[in-house]
Amino acid sequence: MRLFSNLLRPGLIFYTMLFFAFIYLPLALITVYSFNANPVDMMTWTGFTTEWYWQVLGFRTTVSETSMYIESTGQLIAALRNSLIIAGSTTLIATILGTALALALYRYDFYGARLYRVLMFMPMLVPDIVLGIALLIFFVNAGISLGIATIIIGQCTFLIAYVFIVVSSRLAGMDRSLEHASADLGANEWTTLRKVVLPQLMPGVAGGALLAFIISMDDLVITYFISGTDVTTLPVFIFGMLRRGIKPEINAIAVMMLAFSFIVASLGLYLRSRQK
Repeated sequence: MRLFSNLLRPGLIFYTMLFFAFIYLPLALITVYSFNANPVDMMTWTGFTTEWYWQVLGFRTTVSETSMYIESTGQLIAALRNSLIIAGSTTLIATILGTALALALYRYDFYGARLYRVLMFMPMLVPDIVLGIALLIFFVNAGISLGIATIIIGQCTFLIAYVFIVVSSRLAGMDRSLEHASADLGANEWTTLRKVVLPQLMPGVAGGALLAFIISMDDLVITYFISGTDVTTLPVFIFGMLRRGIKPEINAIAVMMLAFSFIVASLGLYLRSRQK
């Protein structure tokens, strides 16, 4: 048995290193090649430059015409603004409804509660392309014009499930004796919810909200189907750029989005540690 354990441990270590390399090595390559000075062939390193970041931000310097890949920085800024508006709106709606659903299923045992919990997982299990086509058919048949409103509604259909799961996991570890003590001391249900339940639940609510915000910012497939022709989000804008080939500007945008996601995730971990 000891011999088997000694042989298994190096294999597990190697598998762990291979797993993390498979995940993070492509991100490292994108980061490195976003500083490549070659404007034509991304995989051929010709020197270090930060030109592509300045170009994405609209501060063009003296470069060759072949590197002018982003035709309009204004379009990029508009796509980013749309993504932030949609992500903020969907995060607010999904957090409120997902938290309310988690509290309702946690507090009350009614007929069909288990089935309702299973149905809450369905938006996460359904493939994005199927959900996107279904939402497109629904909006078209309902006569709803495609735009920011349909994107918000469509994203809320599955982001509520993410918030619900995160908050439910937090509720499973809560001690209800504090709620009973609050009721014994004369507090009504609203006061108990505001002063006892929500402070304990806040790490889960904050985690679910940040998760919903990041997923909304990165969503492409569902948004592509229900965005229409007048509204473009940042992932859809990047997808349109990819049709013309992978250029250094795309790598720069990807690195900036990666840094933004890292900052949001770090903020969530910080708030959770402060709450503890």
